[in-house]
Amino acid sequence: QVQLVESGGDLVQPGGSLRLSCAVSGNIFSFNSMGWFRQAPGKERELVAVITISGFTNYKDSVKGRFTISRDNGKNTVYLQMNSLKPEDTAVYYCNAARASQVFWGQGTQVTVSS
Repeated sequence: QVQLVESGGDLVQPGGSLRLSCAVSGNIFSFNSMGWFRQAPGKERELVAVITISGFTNYKDSVKGRFTISRDNGKNTVYLQMNSLKPEDTAVYYCNAARASQVFWGQGTQVTVSS
């Protein structure tokens, strides 16, 4: 069974930075895409960033220029570097991996941006 384990969430002040990690129990190359989603209280889960097996990346408009998704194939890990954090970035962040008709989710990690 595939497992995704996120880490790196924390309380940070506005303007600060965090790096989230998603460790995958399996070959990261078996997934067509991997992504980060987030869900704020009372809101629907939304896509933040995605990276495909070919390295193509795409971002939610509001995080472009501030967030960067990357992958370390040797460590089977996907990262989300978040800079210039804003209070509206506060949410539970989930790692996602997709292949064929299968979709896998991590348990989530809390990011809180507040002074």
